[in-house]
Amino acid sequence: MRRRTFITLLGGAASRSASAFAQAPPRVPRIGLLLTGSSAISEAFRQGLSQFGYFEGRSIIIEFRSAGETEELLQHARELVKLEVDLIVAGATPAGRAAQQATKTIPIIVSAMGDPVHDGLVASLSRPGANVTGTTFLGPELVPKRLAFFKELLPNMSRVAILWHPGAYGEHTMSEMRKEVSNAAATLGIQLQFFEAQTPDSIDEALTAVAGTDIEALFQARCYSICGDVSLIL
Repeated sequence: MRRRTFITLLGGAASRSASAFAQAPPRVPRIGLLLTGSSAISEAFRQGLSQFGYFEGRSIIIEFRSAGETEELLQHARELVKLEVDLIVAGATPAGRAAQQATKTIPIIVSAMGDPVHDGLVASLSRPGANVTGTTFLGPELVPKRLAFFKELLPNMSRVAILWHPGAYGEHTMSEMRKEVSNAAATLGIQLQFFEAQTPDSIDEALTAVAGTDIEALFQARCYSICGDVSLIL
């Protein structure tokens, strides 16, 4: 009798356990969002996901981190890895490089990379390989073309200011972007003057310096590390 009672109780417990397991809510995917810019981009990201039926706190969880310095980005990337996020979305090359250093297994999507191949983020554009993919604006190739288009709009333009962050992308990319835009300027008969800004606070100072010159134009291309949505501003 005792044996039958024990088996009955064990069976009931197993049944309740199986029922509770079956009713356990599914795991909510967790996305790590690592940016070098403002929270405005974060909000746009959330709105974009909601348009496809992904709502924060319900169908997904977003872990947002933002920093302007390389070491801070790396620290945040490591935090996201410890949180066991399912995916890391990185805004531009600096955040992508930090995420890449932090994990070799979690998928990483990087937006607006300057030159992902030479910056060491992917093996090639056609076959990225490893755990990194994303989009690129082909900085070294396209920045001089933008300057040429600008010259078409303002044919009499001869002096252009460039506000830039030398560490916005990889050393090779920044060097190539500066070389290519300088070559294009020489061909177009444009004099370039570079103004460096490495932090958001230094942008106003740089623009004040630009205003004190005889510069005729300031053309914006890219500047993620300091502006959030704008490496090179022409």
